[in-house]
Amino acid sequence: MRVVAKIGTSSLTDHLGVIDAAIIDTVCDQLAVLRAAGHEVILVSSGAVSAGVAALGLPARPTDVITLQAISAAGQSRLMGHYNRSLGRHSLVAAQVLLVPHDFVDRRQYLHVRQTLGRLLDLGCVPIINENDALASDEIRYGDNDRIAALVAHNVNANVLVLLTDTPGLYTADPRTDPTARLVEVVAADDPLLSVAATASGSNRGSGGMASKLSAARMASWSGVRAVIAQADQPNVLIDAANGVGVGTTFLASSRKLPARKLWIGFATNVEGALVIDDGARRALLERGTSLLPAGIVEVLGEFGEGDVVDVRDSAGITVARGIALCDADVLRSVRGKRTTDLPAYVAHEAIHRDDLLVLV
Repeated sequence: MRVVAKIGTSSLTDHLGVIDAAIIDTVCDQLAVLRAAGHEVILVSSGAVSAGVAALGLPARPTDVITLQAISAAGQSRLMGHYNRSLGRHSLVAAQVLLVPHDFVDRRQYLHVRQTLGRLLDLGCVPIINENDALASDEIRYGDNDRIAALVAHNVNANVLVLLTDTPGLYTADPRTDPTARLVEVVAADDPLLSVAATASGSNRGSGGMASKLSAARMASWSGVRAVIAQADQPNVLIDAANGVGVGTTFLASSRKLPARKLWIGFATNVEGALVIDDGARRALLERGTSLLPAGIVEVLGEFGEGDVVDVRDSAGITVARGIALCDADVLRSVRGKRTTDLPAYVAHEAIHRDDLLVLV
């Protein structure tokens, strides 16, 4: 079995952002048990920025991107030092791999990541993956490690993705404010996409939250990978989750397996605007899998550029798809509703090509 686990900053650090060595030891002990049982393990670990804040003695986590990127470099080495020490107690070798979402969009990079991770596993290493915060452009602001973990699970054909967090799993409501909230134990593969509401981060040390974990679990499910969201400090949680013992919230794997590029478009990018389409375009997208043409667009919302990701909404305001726009917002406003034969020569015939569009319903 191949297991990808992810642990977040709020689970790795104390309230001051200092790395908790005991938690790392607990996680690494469980990784060692899985390895001894013959399983391959990959860990996606947040914590570099928070560790950098503590290492530099800053009074609070900065908010500007440049400073965040700079201090992540100081924190990443300290984070890996903990993993090297802890895995070394089991005669295991940690191997640092730093990624950004683009590594899963570019086909050559995607295959290179697969080859590298596969070779590290062949060599008996435990890959420790983090986002390349120090050199990333704008990804650092969105806490993409949950999504990166799901993309890694897709990339290496993992059997299970375990998202370790500071809550027991996904609830029907926020248990901090709603006493009737109950834990969702199983989410079926055919449940409506993103049908369960989730809030943003509950900690100021991390940048993710339940919303990003929900997206990551859905990504894994649509990759044919079982996913589990569970509490990091629960005894043997990683071992139990990998072995299918009932812990946290389990997302069953879907038979629908999407390519990594479409997963990235659907879940791991910023949505810059929206295109409202008519009923005919909706049927074409959902029933025939066509590209979206300017003729089917009735309204263009927001300001976005060529190559940005936009939502596609029907007349009822429901997001039915998401894709990469081939024209900017101003151009699409000028050609919306026009047939292909009436388009200027400089305008692409498709507003969104079907290869860059993910249907969400």
